[in-house]
Amino acid sequence: MPAALTLPPLGFGLGLRTAHYEEILGGPCAVDWFELLSENYMVPGGKPLHYLDRIRADYPVVMHGVSLSIASSDPLDWGYLRALKALAERVSPHWISDHLCWTGVRGKNTHDLLPVPYTEEAIAHVAARVQAIQDFLGRRILLENVSSYVSYRESELTEWEFLSEIARRADCLLLLDINNIYVSAYNHCFDAEQYLNGVPPERVQQIHIAGHSNCGDYIIDTHDADVIDPVWALYGKAIERLGPVSTMIERDDHIPPLTDLVAELNHARQVSAVALRAEAA
Repeated sequence: MPAALTLPPLGFGLGLRTAHYEEILGGPCAVDWFELLSENYMVPGGKPLHYLDRIRADYPVVMHGVSLSIASSDPLDWGYLRALKALAERVSPHWISDHLCWTGVRGKNTHDLLPVPYTEEAIAHVAARVQAIQDFLGRRILLENVSSYVSYRESELTEWEFLSEIARRADCLLLLDINNIYVSAYNHCFDAEQYLNGVPPERVQQIHIAGHSNCGDYIIDTHDADVIDPVWALYGKAIERLGPVSTMIERDDHIPPLTDLVAELNHARQVSAVALRAEAA
């Protein structure tokens, strides 16, 4: 296996949500680090930054965005990137991530993470944009695989081949969303474990786990429920292959008390520990 390009793992984290600010500041909690949604803090001041400054004094943080639109045909939004860089300079995140998708066209943001055709043309386009962004930020970024509900007739590669080739050409890192792999595998009838086996382990910096909504014929990545057993099993397979990777549980709706999320995070610790023992054996 090639030498890892990633930073040392941070352990087990949660998304930083406003409902939990005061409880986090009230005393130590069993969370190793927090992921902040970049766009919520790309502001000149106010309560969000006030709380963030206090929390990051006690916990490592990483930045995760939803508006980079890396695969769009629009020019890069340099105003957005300047604000992103300013936030990074303020909070010193361990890394910065966003999604391998496009979110709009002609300056209009759909506020959705839209899939990309898996073609050579798209690889060249996205890799060049990632390189330009990394040069501007002065660091590697992480690209996350998104859940998808449609596919393109023009696609020439599998999603994992596409993702891996962009990471190689752009020399970027990966945020592997295990729930998104499960969702897309269900919706498009491919083998989720084949996906895991197809990504370069040396570039996987972070893992997301989340819940979803099952609509019968398809499932949607909603981040509003507990992680289900098949996703936990897939996470265990990922850790067996990748080794210890910084892992975070996403919850964006129907947000439970912090103690409930910490309990779920502790389950992630247990699944990871079992998987690492299995890999060692």
